[in-house]
Amino acid sequence: MNRYLVPVSMLGTAVGGAVLLRDYVAGGACPSKATLQGKTVIVTGANTGIGRETALELARRGGNIILACRDMEKCEAAAKAIRGETLNHRVNARHLDLASLKSVREFAKKIIEEEEKVHVLINNAAVMRCPHWTTEDGFEMQLGVNHLGHFLLTNLLLDKLKASAPSRIINLSSLAHVAGHIDFEDLNWEKRTYNTKAAYCQSKLAIVLFTRELSRRLQGTGVTVNALHPGVARTELGRHTGMHSSAFSSFTLGPIFWLLVKSPQLAAQTSTYLAVSEELEGVSGKYFDGLREKAPAPEAEDDEVARRLWAESARLVGLKGS
Repeated sequence: MNRYLVPVSMLGTAVGGAVLLRDYVAGGACPSKATLQGKTVIVTGANTGIGRETALELARRGGNIILACRDMEKCEAAAKAIRGETLNHRVNARHLDLASLKSVREFAKKIIEEEEKVHVLINNAAVMRCPHWTTEDGFEMQLGVNHLGHFLLTNLLLDKLKASAPSRIINLSSLAHVAGHIDFEDLNWEKRTYNTKAAYCQSKLAIVLFTRELSRRLQGTGVTVNALHPGVARTELGRHTGMHSSAFSSFTLGPIFWLLVKSPQLAAQTSTYLAVSEELEGVSGKYFDGLREKAPAPEAEDDEVARRLWAESARLVGLKGS
């Protein structure tokens, strides 16, 4: 019996330590009990993963939730499931393909025409480390979906958000932004050998820079904008890396790794926190890791880079007068 005592004790210590580390990294659950009665919330990419769990939590709080997704079959199914689970019938599915500027403009037009107000915009949708694909408009896919699509969508809805103030914009970035660099000479990877990881990191850095410049432009409007890293979660985002594969997790990363990875429900707590927390009223231009405000990468705090990226993004998406 004694010969098993030390190995069992070591295993218990390792598992316990992993759980504690996971809870520390996760940052905990959103502490706010605020409701969203009478408020309209848009969540992009809300048919699965963090987006779906964010929409579910905000529906529980009574909001008018709009799920904005590319795949309408999955989006309708998610909306139906959320309505059934929360008994909130103000949960609706809308088509939005962030890889198409035409689709973004059509979605924004309908929102402006049909919704009296928009109080929260959560730019959640993303692609991660996909092959060297391009969007309908010829942009490198990760930059096009993660940054440019949301950049155009947000700008098109700004007047509605301002008219609904106080309102909030929440941009999902990633810790990966620290390894990113904005290459203004080749944003769309037309000259260099494509590096799927570097392209992803660039897109996530672009989101933090966009957040910084947008916050500066929104001063005094009653609209705030913040970026966040939700943590590493078990979602479909890693479909192109193999990280969602059970075989990959079991034989390559091992079970301890998966104790450290967040569930989508836990990862959604940061978006929820930024959407509802009373203590964040008026807080803008910040970067959050979990529920804690953190300093982003140095390049993400470079105002000159942020302004230049804004101008280039506006040019690429055809946003005039910006």
